Amino acid sequence: MSEPVNLNRVRKARDRAEAKARADANAVKFGRNKATRSAEATRNARDRAVLEAHRSDDEGK
Repeated sequence: MSEPVNLNRVRKARDRAEAKARADANAVKFGRNKATRSAEATRNARDRAVLEAHRSDDEGK
């Protein structure tokens, strides 16, 4: 005879596996951590400031 199966344990293991798969998919989709976002924002702000400093006064007229 085979060993009895605890259905709650099987259900919870299946739910954990589905949640992990969903989390992995979201990590690929949205995947930047806070430090990376912060560094990119700082770099973008610095780049905008450099461009603004090199803008001539008569541009856009």
